[in-house]
Amino acid sequence: MKTMLVFSTVYTFAVLFVSTKAEPKSTSCNEVRAAYSSKGFNANDVPNKGIHGTHLKVCPQEYSCCTLEMEEKLSQQSHSDLKAPVSQLSTNLQSTFKQRHSHFDQFFRELLDNAERSLNDMFVRTYGKMYVQNAELFKHFFQELKRYYVSGSGAVNLDSMLSDFWEDLLERMFRLVNVQYEFSDAYMECVSRHTEQLKPFGDVPRKLRLQLTRAFVAARTFTRGLALMPEVVNKVSTVSASPSCVRAAMKMMYCPYCSGQVALKPCQNYCLNVMRGCLANQADLDTEWNNFLDAMLSLAERLEGPFNFESVMDPIDVKISEAIMNMQENSMQVSQKVFQGCGQPQPGKGFRSRRSVKETGFTGRFRPYSPDARPTTAAGTSLDRLTTDVKKKLKHAKKFWSTLPETVCVGERITSGDDCWNGTAKSRYESVVMGNGLANQVSNPDVEVDITKPDLVIRSQIAVLKEMTSWLKAAHSGNDISIDQDEDGSGGEESGSGCASPSCEADRDIYFSTPPTPINPRVVKVVHQETTGGVRVAHGSMALALCGLVLALLAPHWR
Repeated sequence: MKTMLVFSTVYTFAVLFVSTKAEPKSTSCNEVRAAYSSKGFNANDVPNKGIHGTHLKVCPQEYSCCTLEMEEKLSQQSHSDLKAPVSQLSTNLQSTFKQRHSHFDQFFRELLDNAERSLNDMFVRTYGKMYVQNAELFKHFFQELKRYYVSGSGAVNLDSMLSDFWEDLLERMFRLVNVQYEFSDAYMECVSRHTEQLKPFGDVPRKLRLQLTRAFVAARTFTRGLALMPEVVNKVSTVSASPSCVRAAMKMMYCPYCSGQVALKPCQNYCLNVMRGCLANQADLDTEWNNFLDAMLSLAERLEGPFNFESVMDPIDVKISEAIMNMQENSMQVSQKVFQGCGQPQPGKGFRSRRSVKETGFTGRFRPYSPDARPTTAAGTSLDRLTTDVKKKLKHAKKFWSTLPETVCVGERITSGDDCWNGTAKSRYESVVMGNGLANQVSNPDVEVDITKPDLVIRSQIAVLKEMTSWLKAAHSGNDISIDQDEDGSGGEESGSGCASPSCEADRDIYFSTPPTPINPRVVKVVHQETTGGVRVAHGSMALALCGLVLALLAPHWR
């Protein structure tokens, strides 16, 4: 009898111990009701006290404050909660680069408008009626530059456009400086065919072609890269979470609710494993994303240096005027060479031989370049300031996709110590943290990831980034293979003015010496340039002599 009493007492304590362990903090679900209601759900769904959890599909099947219906609603909530931080980070990144793209695009377009307006103002003052009568030539020149900036080589062959511009300008000027003669269309075609041999405008056309090509290719490709970033981020960030990911998120975020521990946060490493499993495909974008950003940063340095769009467009009126002055000052020599090569023209009817060039009104002299008098853009900034700012943003965006799990699993979302939710209880998380990317998720203990099925949207964006990176690298060398490429790859996209090897960089003379200004002078590194007047004249004389010899040899063929 005594033995039976002892056994009965032990049994009673054992039952009490088991029931206490199975129902910790679950006798009352008041805290769960309040937390559940704060999520926007009906508080009446929550039982008054813990019930057996055998009906649950995700959370531990112990005494629980969750019904099956609650678990399903909390699963939907976990899906939204999982997307929210990723969406917020992605939206911030999109906004940053949409804004930078707008700033750069506006700046480049306004530089073009300002350059056209400045040239028009200068040439009206300098050349008067002669310019006004030929203003459509310059208007067309800027229209084509703007069209090239917007649409690239698929719309405008920059080399051909520039050649046509100088040929047309030569034809008009040749008639002006030889007003005493009449020239047929065939005669003028002969003159145009030999523009490069005559070099009536000196070395300005060659230098300007190099500067314009590289500056425009760099500017439009860089701007296109800035426009691409928000597009890629938008498409990648909208990739849906898999059912297994949603299940894992529910287990991590809301199973503590069901156990009555609403304040309990997941362990940091547990959170990392869940997020690395859920964002495995996005992490695979990281390599090509970083390559793209490196190419953008390299091109940004070109924009600050030798391919500076602002330093090309700002003084373009001065450079074209310089070319006109070269033609005017050498008009007699040029005319003699043309007469030698294309034949003696017929005198104009009723022309008075004593009439001088001065009487034709073509006696203009351009005014000194004054950068401080330039109109500022509405963007209210300079290219240097824009590139300095965007380089910081580009560097900050590196490794964006691979660090998303770490960015999400911080602060109030997790508990850094061992007193945390490990997926089954309030305890230390023991599992190894997986690496980033799809291939590393094969043994993820918290998310089932099918590593044989990469996300097609993300794979397509990897391809887009890879292609854009190749365009950026080409632009870095001065080549335009960008946006309007034909299917066969031969759509006139190569400008032909690039340099693929470092060795030819040092030999390029692509700078004009900019006249000094007393306020904030722009310092331009000149790699190789003839600066002294004596050397320049000597080389010019030699060039003229050689040109005369060539023309004399070619004269029979011209006729």
